[in-house]
Amino acid sequence: MPTLTRTEWDSFLAGNPKAHLLQSGEWGDLKGDFDWTPERIRVGESGAQILFRRLPLGLTIAYIPKGPVGEDWSALWPEVDALCRRRRAILLKVEPDAWEDEDADLAVKMSGFIPSSAIQPRRTVLIDLSGSEEDWLACMKPKTRYNIRLAQKKEVVIRESNDLDAFQQLMMATGSRDGFGVHTLAYYRRVYDLFTATGKAVLLQAEYQGRPLAAIMAFAAGERAWYLYGASSDEERNRMPTDLLQWEAMRWAAARGCKTYDLWGVPDEDEQTLESQFEQRSDGLWGVYRFKRGFGGRLMRSVRAWDRVYQPLLYQVYLRAVKRSREG
Repeated sequence: MPTLTRTEWDSFLAGNPKAHLLQSGEWGDLKGDFDWTPERIRVGESGAQILFRRLPLGLTIAYIPKGPVGEDWSALWPEVDALCRRRRAILLKVEPDAWEDEDADLAVKMSGFIPSSAIQPRRTVLIDLSGSEEDWLACMKPKTRYNIRLAQKKEVVIRESNDLDAFQQLMMATGSRDGFGVHTLAYYRRVYDLFTATGKAVLLQAEYQGRPLAAIMAFAAGERAWYLYGASSDEERNRMPTDLLQWEAMRWAAARGCKTYDLWGVPDEDEQTLESQFEQRSDGLWGVYRFKRGFGGRLMRSVRAWDRVYQPLLYQVYLRAVKRSREG
């Protein structure tokens, strides 16, 4: 079966408004510029965007992030397998777009796969955008409500921006301060160009007296919105620009008809552990959790990843390499 063009894939996704951002044509094109090759397959009412990572000797690793799209995958898998074998894939990693305990048929859908480790963060805070803005505020922790209003009083201004150089500088400052990995300027610029061209992203910048203090890139597709990238400087942090930025991102997403706003990534611990550490820890991802949890929402955990193994001996080599990279 021939793979779909980007236009054909976009047409398919138009009938699937619940498809995840990482299955969008824009995301595939983005990864296509950075060491991956996207391929798109549709069988009936289901489909998948598959990313192939090139390895030495003509080998590849195949990856379906937050897919496949659709309900019945049984007819899709043979076509996916055939494509993966043509591309000499060692394995196919699949991260379904589903929450734990909400897909009783997932094990059946993943027949022939083995449980595996995830690439995308599994646990997140999901904010309900239904109701009024006052309803959103009522669900927040008092400190976050206070910070939003404080930022407004302290003359923090939020505006849409296209200044990717300033955004990269803020990302570098954040990465240095908090120990996070940072993409290149070329990566963020490509993200911005691809997603803003189709109205699926916005770069919001918080300023005080014309100086950028913080910025975030938020995304919207169908009924959902996501916060993937954000950064702040070390200046004027007492003005709480990041709280106001998230508030304005929520408003931006709701104006586009989104029903949820995914804050994308907190420590993968159970809720009791997270809450018990809420006031005690602010290091690394714990600080991220404290910030994101302040906006209310539900703590959610996605289902686990699954691997389909095509070359068992090389798959064991791959697992050892992954283990070494994580330990290093």
